[in-house]
Amino acid sequence: MSTASRLSTGDAAPDFTLADDTGAEVSLSGLRGRKVVVYFYPAAMTPGCTKQACDFSDSLDSLRSEGYEVLGISPDKPEKLAKFREKEGLGITLLSDPDKSVMDAYGAFGEKKLYGKVVQGVIRSTFVVDEEGKIALAQYNVKATGHVAKLRRDLGLD
Repeated sequence: MSTASRLSTGDAAPDFTLADDTGAEVSLSGLRGRKVVVYFYPAAMTPGCTKQACDFSDSLDSLRSEGYEVLGISPDKPEKLAKFREKEGLGITLLSDPDKSVMDAYGAFGEKKLYGKVVQGVIRSTFVVDEEGKIALAQYNVKATGHVAKLRRDLGLD
């Protein structure tokens, strides 16, 4: 799998259609006219990813009141995402990218450091897509803890 080039502000956001935790299809283009936070995380039900998903869920009402929708994308299958949603009471939309093609398109899959070793994997990343489908913000290698608060500051929402 090639490491795609990273996206920058002003780039067209690669469109995608992925299955959510119920198996229904969600398309980025279907959310045109809204601002969308698209975030990539390595695995459901791991400590950092759970913290991040709970933070996004806890902020969902305030983000929606500012016109943002939130999509969390991982390589997990829809069945695992459904268990994750139920166990943690998540309100955000969870999408399954098992072949990592969307992650690849966003530059969110590739070489990263894990416990000092260089490995191929999901690069924890967050993108804000504007109403016209352009990248308004691209953040790579974000921290799971405190990320949503930082993102809100970066977007001028606090």
